[in-house]
Amino acid sequence: MKKLVAYITTGFPSLEFTVDAALALAQAGVDTLELGMPFSDPVADGPVIEAANLKALQNGFKLEHLYEASSKITPHIETLWMGYFNPFYHKGMDNFIAKAKELGVHGFIIPDLPLEEAAHYKPSVEAAGLSLIDFIAPTDSEERIKQIVTNAQKFIYLVAYAGITGTGKSEDLQPIVTNIKKYSNTPVYVGFGVDQHTAKAKAEGVDGVIVGSAFVKVLLDESLSNSQKITKISTIAKEIKEKINT
Repeated sequence: MKKLVAYITTGFPSLEFTVDAALALAQAGVDTLELGMPFSDPVADGPVIEAANLKALQNGFKLEHLYEASSKITPHIETLWMGYFNPFYHKGMDNFIAKAKELGVHGFIIPDLPLEEAAHYKPSVEAAGLSLIDFIAPTDSEERIKQIVTNAQKFIYLVAYAGITGTGKSEDLQPIVTNIKKYSNTPVYVGFGVDQHTAKAKAEGVDGVIVGSAFVKVLLDESLSNSQKITKISTIAKEIKEKINT
C-alpha cells in the first residue's frame, strides 16, 4: 500500500481548524501529516503555501501554537514538523528535539538544511528516536544520491522537479528512483506538484506521495466555510490515496 503524506499550514485559518483538519485527514486515509511551521520566507514553497504562511503569521502564529496543535494531533496520526532552518537555529535544535519527543512528533522536514549541515544535527535527532528527512533533487548525481540516502530514515523526499512547490511540472523520475533504490531500502516518496490529477503518474515506481499545495489551496478559498474546507480536503485525500493504489 503506497503512502500519502499531507501538508497543512499550522494556525491557518485558525489553530482549532488545524486540529480538526488533521484529524479529518487521518480519517480520510492520510498516513503521515506534515505540520507546517509558518515562516516569512518559505524559499521552497510556491505562492499557495507562501500565502498561507503569511496569513498564519498575520494571525499571530507562535511556536507555542505548533506545540498545542501537535499535542492534540499526534495521538491520531504520525506527525512531522516541516519548517525552515531559521527557527530551529534560533530556538536551538536540542529544544525542538526535546519538545518533539515530549509531544509524540516523529521528526523534522527542513528543506533548506543541506546534507553537510544536517550531518551536524542528525545524531542528536536520531538518538532521540526521531527522523530528519533527507531530500533528493532531479539534479543530484548518482554519487550525491548515494551520499544522501545511505543513512536515510523513515522516508526519502524525492523532489519531482527543480523549483518550488505547487507548479505541477513533470520530469522523468525513474532513473533517479533506480539510483536511490540501488543504495537504500528506505521508502521513497515524491513531492512537489502532486495533486488528485497527477498523483497516479507521480507515484509510479515510488512508495508514496507528498501533497501540500492541493490541500492548502482549499484552505485559502474564502468562498468555503471551514466545514466545507474540511469536507473537500478529505475528499481529495481519499481520491489521491485510491489513485496511487490502483
